[in-house]
Amino acid sequence: MKRKNNLFSKIISIENLKAAELKARKGKTKQPGVKEFDKDCETNILKLHSMLADKTFRTSEYITFKIYEPKERVVYRLPYFPDRIAHHAIMNVLEELFVSVFTADTYSCIKGKGIHGASRSLIESLKDTTGTKYCLKLDIKKFYPNVDHQILKQLLRRKIKDNDLLWLLDEIIDSADGLPIGNYLSQYLANFYLTYFDHWIKETKQEKHYFRYADDMVILSGSKTHLQELLVEIKEYLHTQLKLTVKENYQVFPVASRGIDFVGYVHYHGYVLLRKSIKKNCARKAAKGINKKTKASYNGWLGHCNAKHLTKKIYGTTKKV
Repeated sequence: MKRKNNLFSKIISIENLKAAELKARKGKTKQPGVKEFDKDCETNILKLHSMLADKTFRTSEYITFKIYEPKERVVYRLPYFPDRIAHHAIMNVLEELFVSVFTADTYSCIKGKGIHGASRSLIESLKDTTGTKYCLKLDIKKFYPNVDHQILKQLLRRKIKDNDLLWLLDEIIDSADGLPIGNYLSQYLANFYLTYFDHWIKETKQEKHYFRYADDMVILSGSKTHLQELLVEIKEYLHTQLKLTVKENYQVFPVASRGIDFVGYVHYHGYVLLRKSIKKNCARKAAKGINKKTKASYNGWLGHCNAKHLTKKIYGTTKKV
């Protein structure tokens, strides 16, 4: 696998930094950090270029806060300048490289895929009723906080040989324990951390029906015993290769009787339902009134599952609105 070089100069170019800044500000023009940056855009872009070029760039101090939906997490936030612009500048150049390594079976933070792409692929696999009788569903215990920096750096060096870029990535990686949730770069690094596991599942273990969204994984088979044996191997691989632990709530179960709760939907052979918690949330919010923004959100969920009764409950009609 050929390693990439001469990437750092593209990342720190004035042209790329300006493009990154435009991306970083989308939907955030009223934020104080953006307004402060706008007081002297050109000077700030030149300053960021110099910080990167002479390697004086250092990750700023994080602000942390907790969120409680869909589950309790600590979220990290960095200043707009220089950090968030720098992260976008990196991804302007590295996104294509990362995506080229990902298998077709990972769906988070990839353009054209996402939640509904994962659901569509799972629906397609479930047409093979004989080969998808049973499901192994698992995720990783505290995945983001437990990403090992040294392993991540070694994996990056399998694809990148540009020492200047590796310096920058190392600096950002070492700025917090694990991978900080909230960093624009973290979601891509998290995907990359698991990508060689994906290749092992697909190419070494030759699993036909495998799907991963972030650290949530679904594997389907016609044999319950096969999935139970595979689970043992997965635990061993994740522990020895990536220093990760499978969460204890893993399950091996028949699809026909339980359905596969994945990316917000419960998938069966032949039909798909909306996850109960999302359904309740939609109905509760709809009772308070529906504006244009929430209508678009509901339609996004309802349009990808069998939701005739829920649609009628929310809109008073089964017709699309």
